[in-house]
Amino acid sequence: MQTLLCSFTCTTEVNRSKFIAHLVPIDAYEGLQEVLKSKHPKANHVVYALRYMNAFEQVVENSSDDGEPKGCAGVPALNVLRGENMVNCAVLIVRYFGGIKLGTGGMARAYALAVKEVLSVSTLHPYTKQIAYLFETSYAQVDKTLYRLKQLEISEYERDFGIDKVAWKIIGSEEKIVQFQKNMSI
Repeated sequence: MQTLLCSFTCTTEVNRSKFIAHLVPIDAYEGLQEVLKSKHPKANHVVYALRYMNAFEQVVENSSDDGEPKGCAGVPALNVLRGENMVNCAVLIVRYFGGIKLGTGGMARAYALAVKEVLSVSTLHPYTKQIAYLFETSYAQVDKTLYRLKQLEISEYERDFGIDKVAWKIIGSEEKIVQFQKNMSI
């Protein structure tokens, strides 16, 4: 499986209709459809497809045709994400009508092409399951802990400074968490 760490955009033109595909990490998806609709008020449709892993390591999928004929926009976009084995990402496609009707088959091919083209300009990364690890340290160990996290390239962490202890929550791949536990004598 593959995922991405940042957003990518690509414009595709089919029979004078313009398709602007936005491929984003799943964290950036919430509310983006409304933002794109307000940013592109003359666009006819903002179609989306998304795939993400839930807490039980199951792939959850969803798509919307946003007023296009049923199954001609969101489903073809979702099928491309499935074919590329993408997870934890969403694609939103802004469509400007060019005056030439594409038909249902042509529309499905155009939306799929828009997703393929944005994937071709994207930097993809292998998906690794992220887990959380909770632990406590003394105040004297904070710098040592931060140094170890930086060494292992674990950048997602939270600290809660208590009266005499620091509570940590770090998020990383299982491999990095195990390595961290070996390196730290906490």
